[in-house]
Amino acid sequence: YPEPLSRLPVLRKNQENEDEWPLAEILSVKEIPGRKLYYVHYIDFNKRLDEWVTPDRLDMKKLQFPKKEAKTPTKNGLPGSRPSSPESEVRKSLDLNLQTATAPSRGKTLPTPKRKAESVSLATQVSPATPVPSLPGSAEASQASVYPAVRDTNTFNLKSNAGDDHEQLTALTTNGTARRPMPNQPGRKRKQPPNCGGTDEIIKVFQYNNSPRCANVYLQPGEDSQDSSDGIPSTPRMTGSLVSDRSHDDIVTRMKNIDCIELGRHRLKPWYFSPYPQELTTLPILYLCEFCLKYLKSLKCLQRHLTKCNLRHPPGNEIYRKGTISFFEIDGRKNKTYSQNLCLLAKCFLDHKTLYYDTDPFLFYVMTEYDSKGFHIVGYFSKEKESTEDYNVACILTLPPYQRRGYGKLLIEFSYELSKVEGKTGTPEKPLSDLGLLSYRSYWSQTILEILMDLKPDNGERPQITINDISEITSVKKEDVISTLQYLNLINYYKGQYILTLSEDIVEGHERAMQKRHLRIDSKCLHFTPKDWSKRGKW
Repeated sequence: YPEPLSRLPVLRKNQENEDEWPLAEILSVKEIPGRKLYYVHYIDFNKRLDEWVTPDRLDMKKLQFPKKEAKTPTKNGLPGSRPSSPESEVRKSLDLNLQTATAPSRGKTLPTPKRKAESVSLATQVSPATPVPSLPGSAEASQASVYPAVRDTNTFNLKSNAGDDHEQLTALTTNGTARRPMPNQPGRKRKQPPNCGGTDEIIKVFQYNNSPRCANVYLQPGEDSQDSSDGIPSTPRMTGSLVSDRSHDDIVTRMKNIDCIELGRHRLKPWYFSPYPQELTTLPILYLCEFCLKYLKSLKCLQRHLTKCNLRHPPGNEIYRKGTISFFEIDGRKNKTYSQNLCLLAKCFLDHKTLYYDTDPFLFYVMTEYDSKGFHIVGYFSKEKESTEDYNVACILTLPPYQRRGYGKLLIEFSYELSKVEGKTGTPEKPLSDLGLLSYRSYWSQTILEILMDLKPDNGERPQITINDISEITSVKKEDVISTLQYLNLINYYKGQYILTLSEDIVEGHERAMQKRHLRIDSKCLHFTPKDWSKRGKW
């Protein structure tokens, strides 16, 4: 029988309901009367697909046992690495540098990393294009390029001018994959366009397409950006109700521990681990009160609780209502129990965060849908009362029964509406989950295109707008504006100037998307007064 951490192909159904045998890692084994069950994680698949499987779905012929790690004896005779002093570490680094410097003189060459054959073959397929110098924050282009692009014509190279010793080129191609551009041929010099780093440099627009529906605008860049909009921080943030820290990962936290949650009229299948009390993890169903989110072990306990629970809406102030949609603002200090229960529920569907129980520095904005029985939770987002990094969202979640219905964009739009009232620009806390990044990309794209298409010509001239203007109008941080323009592949360089071109495809795609977007935030229905949280007395 395979042991934990072994790998082997496992039978599963794909989206087309066809059989496939992806490689999976066994995380745990349990015995129930009559048979064994194996908890598997499919390699290179999202953890929400992890499941318990029966032995007949395992391909035992291709079993890969876990590799044993070599153990080095220490002075005490215990396994581990030998201790080393700072002096020896410095001496080793000096010796290594000396060897590196003298290696060529001895006639030896240092090994150089080889490029993959696939990358080289892809590079040869890239058609020559006018290189586009990077706008501020262009480091984001490398990650943005892996997502599907809207345009189906033209390939542009975005060059990073980050001040490094070497230049990094990333191509935004028609299918959104990152491809290596062709290296310059020896003996040929290509005139490089100037770097667009100043706030006063004007970027004009040239129309590639003669269609009358193509919109053209002048663009003026914003200030330089130091960080990547979508980049994962090099060190985990240690603040937040749900903060990123992968050091806690072990076998226990990699496994779903709750089978099913009953919340009101919905039964939810959790995607990830959540630290509910150990005694509740063996239950077939965990029951939650949908109004106070208290967890209970049986239906009878829930029914008894409902006779005593007076809540029919989340605690806190209702700051928005339009139709059946309401938003409640909840202080993590004043409503600590509700906030912690909300974080426990959210952790079932957020894998990239770690749960912390200090909710005092946070505000929670819960979106609800109203009917005759009360205000039912749809989703929420949290934000720090004081953010030094301009974060307007710490965590954001739409519960699975309400996903793919426009509620995610509504939560995002509401978070930026609060930023507008506060007179700030904001950005979500990184890293974003896969679904979170898709939602934000879509929202940023639609919001920015909506502004560009509404611009009117001035005295017969093409309209002009700066990145700072877009940021102030939308409250979207400048780095996110720039990365979105690059993601949409709108920024080009023509005759010494930067241009934005909205092609027919982008215009039509945007109009189709906006026709489907029925839920919007009405600022007239928002009753919100921001507080100055720098005064600790208001906590």
